Parts: sequence; structure tokens; C-alpha cells
Amino acid sequence: MGFIISCNKIEIEPSPQPKPVVDIFSTKETKISDGQEVMFKSDLATTYIIKLIDVSTNQVISKEKIISKIGENNLKIYSKSIQIKYLYLVLEDENKKEINKTTLILN
Repeated sequence: MGFIISCNKIEIEPSPQPKPVVDIFSTKETKISDGQEVMFKSDLATTYIIKLIDVSTNQVISKEKIISKIGENNLKIYSKSIQIKYLYLVLEDENKKEINKTTLILN
């Protein structure tokens, strides 16, 4: 019976540190990339409408109904096909009352 012992350097890569979770509506503007996940906090479990609006023309680019939970709610923003660089991200209730708004800068 024979044993082979070898000394190989094992490289351990540090695990990527998660980005700090910040409510997207707590900042005036945020730079985002296609497919980036953002978070917003809600005090209610209810239906909201999320809109992306062109800053220069005030035209709605995208609109989606979402059902929120109490606490942190995550969304992925897909912007690859959007040619506009500056957008408003608007959160509305079902009565179309604006709850929150921030500016997105697309990378």
C-alpha cells in the first residue's frame, strides 16, 4: 500500500459581499442596470401599481400591478429595451394615488 502526498496551493476566493439592502424610494435617484433587483418597504399587504415614466415627456413606458407584502418587497427591473436614460419609478395605490416616486438612471 502506498501513499502519495502532494502540496498544492488551494486558492479560496472571497465570497461576494451582498449589496446593502436599501429601499429604492429612500433615495432621490438610483443608477440601475438591466435585470437589477430593487427593494421597497410596505406597511400594507395590498395591490400597488408600479410605473416607469419618461422624465422628459412624462409618458408611461411600463406599468405593472403587484401584490405587496408587509415589509420588504423585491422587484427586478428589466431595462435592456428601453432607450431612455432617465425614468421615474412611481408606486401608486389602486386608486392611482402616488405613494412614492424616485428617479432611475439606466446604465
